[in-house]
Amino acid sequence: MNESHLWTAEPHTAYLHWQTTDAAGADRRRFSQRSIVQHRAMFDRFLRHLVTRGVALATFGPEHLESFFDDVENRCAPGTTTRLRYVKLIDRLCRHLVDVGLRHSNPAATFALSAAWPEDEPEPLFLDTDADTALQGYVQPDAGDDGRLCRNRAVVALLLGAGLTAAELRGARWRDIVIEGIRPQVSVPKRGARLERTVALPAFSTPALAAWQRLHPSPDGALLFPAPRTDDKPINDVLLGAIVRDALDAIGFAAPDMSPRVLRNTFARRQLLSGRTNEQTSAMLGLASHRTVIRIRDTISAQTT
Repeated sequence: MNESHLWTAEPHTAYLHWQTTDAAGADRRRFSQRSIVQHRAMFDRFLRHLVTRGVALATFGPEHLESFFDDVENRCAPGTTTRLRYVKLIDRLCRHLVDVGLRHSNPAATFALSAAWPEDEPEPLFLDTDADTALQGYVQPDAGDDGRLCRNRAVVALLLGAGLTAAELRGARWRDIVIEGIRPQVSVPKRGARLERTVALPAFSTPALAAWQRLHPSPDGALLFPAPRTDDKPINDVLLGAIVRDALDAIGFAAPDMSPRVLRNTFARRQLLSGRTNEQTSAMLGLASHRTVIRIRDTISAQTT
């Protein structure tokens, strides 16, 4: 089977073969294994989009790319570079498909020409050490807590203590978390481009989670934080955002972004301040690339210069 036919018959296999044997970035350096995992997840998402539009790798056009990039942008928070990363990836892919004879032209070329990494990316928002300590205090359970506040403290404790994304927290189940014993931890399954990982839970996060477990005992397979009045539907992003905003308001923190991302950035910054490397911290976040962590480390360097 020649390469062109492999891309038609088995695109996933063809993409993996290309990534591991030939593909390289703009500097001609081969991609790391973590980047390859991330790129495969991105390619899978793009391929699913083509299938829903009834086109293939050999036949999609600029209009299909436009709809795909619009969908990516609609699902991402403002200020992120997700669309740009997809443009770069699909441009590389199309140039390779032209090289192997599957396509006659590169429909991503126009998008790539206008794409560039932003020179002034907004600085990541995070809690400084004092605010981090204040929020760690806020999540400690109180005897007068009702069910709602008990849940809210546990939600914030897990986000701040383990650096989960909003989607990872929404999908977390009781079987994923160990609260008692000498090594409390949360297991995070692979999700899209984010890698499977196990994160140790710091001491400040476990009392709120234990209080929630006592109040809301559930089977191992049940959702950790189901939507109100349900057992099988995850808490939605609107309520999750409100929980985080209320907690940040309670400690007097105000910023343009009051989302769970602030707690994830704070978690990452705490790891860096404790001496962990970019690679170690990226792994704790489930990230194949170090880009996010490098930007967070820059905030530490800026404070010491």
